[in-house]
Amino acid sequence: MPNIAQGVSKILAYKKQSGLGSAASGSGGQDLRRTSSTINLNKDAYQSAEIRSDQQIADYRHGPKQVTGSIAGELSAGTYKDFLGSVLRKDFVAVTSLTSAAVTIVASTGVITFQTGNPLTAGIKIGMVARITAGAVAAANLNKNLLVIGVTATTLTVKTLNGSALADNSTSVTGVTIAVPGKISYTPESGQSNDYYTVEHWFSDITQSEVFTDVAFTNAQVSIPATGLSTITFPLVGLDMATGTSQVLTTPTAASTGGAFAGANGLLYVNGSAVAVITSIDFDINGNVAAADAVVGSNARPDIFQGTLAVTGNMTIYFVDATFRDYFVNETEVSVNVALTTSSSNTADFVSIIMSRVKVGGADVTDGANGLTRTFPFTALKNTAGGAALANYATTIMFQDSLA
Repeated sequence: MPNIAQGVSKILAYKKQSGLGSAASGSGGQDLRRTSSTINLNKDAYQSAEIRSDQQIADYRHGPKQVTGSIAGELSAGTYKDFLGSVLRKDFVAVTSLTSAAVTIVASTGVITFQTGNPLTAGIKIGMVARITAGAVAAANLNKNLLVIGVTATTLTVKTLNGSALADNSTSVTGVTIAVPGKISYTPESGQSNDYYTVEHWFSDITQSEVFTDVAFTNAQVSIPATGLSTITFPLVGLDMATGTSQVLTTPTAASTGGAFAGANGLLYVNGSAVAVITSIDFDINGNVAAADAVVGSNARPDIFQGTLAVTGNMTIYFVDATFRDYFVNETEVSVNVALTTSSSNTADFVSIIMSRVKVGGADVTDGANGLTRTFPFTALKNTAGGAALANYATTIMFQDSLA
């Protein structure tokens, strides 16, 4: 009996190409965790429409080809930073720490006031997670994940991601360092990246390789339930596939080991206020990416084109008051910030996602004997009031990943 390929023996690896038409190979690739990877070569097909005296079809031809499919996984720290950066059109970058600051801290309000140092010019934005990593502050304030929910030139307003208490520092403390762990990405106003990847399915148990080239990720679809693990799916499109009996992306870097995120760990803020009645939130970052039309004289499409990036989603919320309904009724713009952690420790790995300008597009209510929910579809928009040395980026959505 022949061997049958098994999913547990399939290796999914990828490597960013230097550009269109430059398929990657050899070392330097990345092994990737997944819940599924369903990538296939597709071809247009044409069947003869001749009317024949033998009353049969005599010809069937293949036409231009393209690659389609998706890679799906559990949202986890550090795992999907490359794909997310490509969908957002900006590689993840570090934020320089704010150093040598002098601060006081009011624990009850979470307000850090700066006597010296400016968090805005340091590049700290609402939705980022920061940590006080140095300075003679109270021990309860040191090395904790602090979600920034407000920022001015002289203050940060923060909440601990694990719910632990801060302590007062009523006397100014000098030599304070505030770090932004990991890296951040967002859709920039200019200089957007346009990435192509080589992706390989290596079926090690039957020594078969399928290599997909000139692959672009079209979307990032995130689902965060109240119970269970959060998931992320990347639909994709590519231009070609090559087959063989040897692994092409040899010795890829081992898959990341960052923990997966669950909706039970972290914070959710809407319009600057914590919300404890959301039963689920999902959103789709759609780059409106598509393969070019076919051209005469070639069975390969010439390129993949980027469109306008659009972010849409849904929140399902227990109906407890008029707040969310009236966001829809009054066309009120709000911010949505989700920060998830891998545990309840002070410095747990995390991802923070903020859409700083959101409009709600509906408020459909359920009916039944138990708790009633409303579903609020939403669209995120570019924050036209954002920019350098301001509280938000001039962008639609921002991600921060502690292991990026």
